Amino acid sequence: MTFTNETTTWNIDASHSTIEFSARHMMITTVKGRIGSVSGTITVDEAHPERSSTVVELDPASLDTRSADRDTHLRSADFLDVETHPTITFRSREISGASTAVGSSFTVTGDLTIRGTTREVVLDVTYEGRGRDPWGGERVSFSASTKIDRRDFGLTWNQTLEAGGLLVSNDIRISMDLQAVRAA
Repeated sequence: MTFTNETTTWNIDASHSTIEFSARHMMITTVKGRIGSVSGTITVDEAHPERSSTVVELDPASLDTRSADRDTHLRSADFLDVETHPTITFRSREISGASTAVGSSFTVTGDLTIRGTTREVVLDVTYEGRGRDPWGGERVSFSASTKIDRRDFGLTWNQTLEAGGLLVSNDIRISMDLQAVRAA
């Protein structure tokens, strides 16, 4: 399937998309979690991919780390404060090196807002492909990753360990696999 010289809009398909995050626990183990509720759009300028854009919204209350107590703590005011800040948002500002070749890698720079604080982040993105689904729709897929320092977003709660080090790492890795359906 080839791209045309038009601008297309794609709606993120939450049931075929995954947002994961990971942090080091006690500096010895990586703990992973997911945010289940994701929405947004990807606008693709097919003639000039660098002019494309995306907006992604996540519901932090939908996070799941497979531990109810940890999930409750992460949703609390110590971390994401989902009562006051019910949305995490990413809005792209610049796309560099984009290509319509399957497997191509590029960067997307944008504004990530967590807990009411906005910081610039750079996503390393791979274009995974495009095709028709069995229901006559058209789909596109991208994977992306980045690393943030959670303290930049006001997520400063921690505990010092008796042997030294911290209970929760400051670096958080984020990875995304997004599938989107072409808007009618």
